[in-house]
Amino acid sequence: MSDSQASGVEKKQDKRFLAVLILGVIVIAALLGVIIVLLLGRGNPTTTEVVREVVVRESAEPERRAVVINEDNIEEAAKEILNNPPTPLGYYEVSMNFTWNFPDGSSPSSDAYVENVPSNTSDVYFDVVLEADESVTLYASPILPPGTHNNEVKLTQDLDAGTYPCIIIYHLVDDQQRTTGTLRMNMDIIVEN
Repeated sequence: MSDSQASGVEKKQDKRFLAVLILGVIVIAALLGVIIVLLLGRGNPTTTEVVREVVVRESAEPERRAVVINEDNIEEAAKEILNNPPTPLGYYEVSMNFTWNFPDGSSPSSDAYVENVPSNTSDVYFDVVLEADESVTLYASPILPPGTHNNEVKLTQDLDAGTYPCIIIYHLVDDQQRTTGTLRMNMDIIVEN
């Protein structure tokens, strides 16, 4: 093969390589475009907040209507917003103590406290289960609307003295008491006698 023929073959190979390279770049760009369109087409993804390494998941909220603010109620509305800024949808602010002490297994706790703070947007109820066996429920709360708290906790089972690692499972609920999100956190129950 002569030098001119070898040079012609190399040019064809260079052109093929360049064509394959351009085609590869086009395919990658197209894939990135599709991925971006799919991600943007999903709308706002579920917002999450990690609280003590626990994730809250909340589904779509029903439509909420704006409140008319005029000269008659502007000061009251401003004070309400400044004093109680709402917790963003998809978030839940936890206010509780993580160790509950009981004088014995059948008496109410001396210091159990759980609050659904006024700035939260969802009603909530919670269950306390044993960490070692989540099928054992030690307490099931009533529903707490935002701005309410529960500090009257009596266990559903008479426990012997000791420390019990537990999980508190919050259930965020809608107006029909359907769970829209959950939050799981570790806590301890201490039975003194």
